[in-house]
Amino acid sequence: MTSLKLALPQLYPVWLDRAGGLRQVVETIQKAAKEKAELIVFSEGFVPGYPFWLDQTGGANFDNPVQKAIFSHYSDQAVTIEDGHLNEVCAALKAAKMACYLGIIERPRSITGHSLYCSFVYIDKSGTIQSVHRKLRPTFDERLVWSPGDGNGLVTHKLENFTVGGLNCWENWMPLARAALYGQGEDLHIACWPGSDRNTTDITPFLAKEGRSYCVSVSALMHKDRVGDHIPHADYIRECLTEIPSNGGSCVAAPDGSWVLPPLLHEEGIRYAELDPARVREERQNFDPAGHYSRPDVTQLSIDRRRQSTINFID
Repeated sequence: MTSLKLALPQLYPVWLDRAGGLRQVVETIQKAAKEKAELIVFSEGFVPGYPFWLDQTGGANFDNPVQKAIFSHYSDQAVTIEDGHLNEVCAALKAAKMACYLGIIERPRSITGHSLYCSFVYIDKSGTIQSVHRKLRPTFDERLVWSPGDGNGLVTHKLENFTVGGLNCWENWMPLARAALYGQGEDLHIACWPGSDRNTTDITPFLAKEGRSYCVSVSALMHKDRVGDHIPHADYIRECLTEIPSNGGSCVAAPDGSWVLPPLLHEEGIRYAELDPARVREERQNFDPAGHYSRPDVTQLSIDRRRQSTINFID
C-alpha cells in the first residue's frame, strides 16, 4: 500500500479544560485506530481551546480584573510539555501506530513558564514528539494572550510515502512560511484553524494547487453553550459571545486543487480519506515550486530555526 489513511476530526473542544481536552484527544485517537488511520490532525489550539472571548468581552481593556481572571484560568489550563501533559496522547498514538498533528496552547517552562504560545505539535507513530511549531505571528486580538513564536518548528517529517508539514491559521497566508516547508519537500500540508468556512473554503484548494500537494484544513466547532461553569465569568462570556463562534469548515484538497473532502459545516465527527502520493507526482510534472520551477540563483530564503530566548548562559 502506498496510500496514507487520514483521520480528520471536527469536534467541539472541551473548552478551557486541559484534562478534559486531552481525554477527548486520546478517545478520538482510539476511535480512529479502529479505522486503521495512520495520521490524525486536530484544530488550532484544540487543547485547551481558542480564546473566543477576546473580541466580544473587551479583551483589550487594560488592567481589567475580568480579563485578568479569564487569562489566569486560560494560562492555568495551557499545556506544558515538560510537565508530561502530552504523555497519554503519545502513549495512545504509539499503541495505535498513528502519527498526529495536535494544536495546543503551550506554556513552556523554558521561557519563564508564564507566556503562552499557539503551538502545532507533531508526534510520530512511535509516540515521540518530533517538533513543536510556535505560531510566528498571532493574529489581531490573539496578540492579547499569545506570544510570537520562532522558526524552530519550521520543519517537515517523513510519514510513509509523504513529507508532511504544518502551519497555524493565518500563517498559511504567509508566503515565506509556506516556502520554508516547500523547500524541505513538503507534499502533504496540514493547516489548522479555530474553525470557520470563511477561512478554509478558498485557501485550501489554493494552497494545494500552489504547492502541488495535498492540503488538509482542520477546524473545530464552538457554540456559546459550550462555555462551562468552571470558567471565570462564564455567564458574562456566554452573554457576550455570538451563538456560533465557529462553524467548522474542515476539508481536504488534492494536489490539483479539487476536493477530496469538501468543507463540512455545523457537524461533529471524524471523516477519513485515502491520500495517494501518485497524485502529487502527477501534478509536479509541470510545476514544482521549490524544485524544477525555482530559481535559487535569483531568489533564496534564509530561515533562522534557533529557539528564541532572552538569556544565553556561558558556564
